[in-house]
Amino acid sequence: MRLDGRRESSNVEDRRGMSGGAKAGIGGIGGIILIALFTFLQGGNVGDVVQNVVQQGLQMQAPTETVGEENFTEEEQELASDCKKILASTEEVWAKVFEENGWGEYQYPTLVLFSNQVNSACGSATAAVGPFYCSGDQKLYVDLSFFTQMKRQLGVEGNTFAYAYVIAHEIGHHIEYLTGTLNKAHSAMNQTDKVSANQISVRLELLADYYAGVWAHYEDAMNHSMEYGDLEKGLELAKAIGDDWLQKKAQGRATPESFTHGTSDQRKRWLKRGFETGDMRTTTFAVQNYNDL
Repeated sequence: MRLDGRRESSNVEDRRGMSGGAKAGIGGIGGIILIALFTFLQGGNVGDVVQNVVQQGLQMQAPTETVGEENFTEEEQELASDCKKILASTEEVWAKVFEENGWGEYQYPTLVLFSNQVNSACGSATAAVGPFYCSGDQKLYVDLSFFTQMKRQLGVEGNTFAYAYVIAHEIGHHIEYLTGTLNKAHSAMNQTDKVSANQISVRLELLADYYAGVWAHYEDAMNHSMEYGDLEKGLELAKAIGDDWLQKKAQGRATPESFTHGTSDQRKRWLKRGFETGDMRTTTFAVQNYNDL
């Protein structure tokens, strides 16, 4: 994905260097990896995820140390710049989509770059939680080290579009929030049983994948930025973060009733569908039979 010469968004809080030395009480890095696998790309109600992390013994401490910008590697700074450019692209695309659909002025979210752990309106979280969106403050939170973990933990070679997919997915949750879908879904989840709530969560996550594809559709139409193999890299990542794939990797089997994000095939299908159609009339909540998602 070509980003050369593109502007960087100013809606960014760079909190990197604020490290508090979070302690893992669940077997060290292996436990953190397991949590990251099962909570990757969690959107919206991140408080539930953080609570699960704490219950499993991951203890958090307040930030105590500030690291100067000069200590960031060139690779980290390039990643930060790419993230700001991707955010700027989402601003341009969604502002256009909102205007064309008569939805009023698009409200820009803020990207928070952090290291190790961060405080949000949804609670405190460590990098182990993975990138997340908090509707409480309309901010998406990203520890750039996550991108360097993609290959090691998920077996996915990163490229710019793969990184963009991660950010665009979280922006997808912001679109759900602005359109009222997120709050309605969370309200429904609080009034039903666990299995049904999980199924609603899957619809939210697949819709965020779809919106990530819609963003890519318009981004490419506006800037001709997509390169050969970009979509395939995104689909490769979508496969690697499917609930079935992650559960089989972690425990040797999949338990569909516990899925919260969707299977690999579902995530690939909805991302690709959004990219191919760019149709904002489509929603995962219009699919009546859950098994047809």
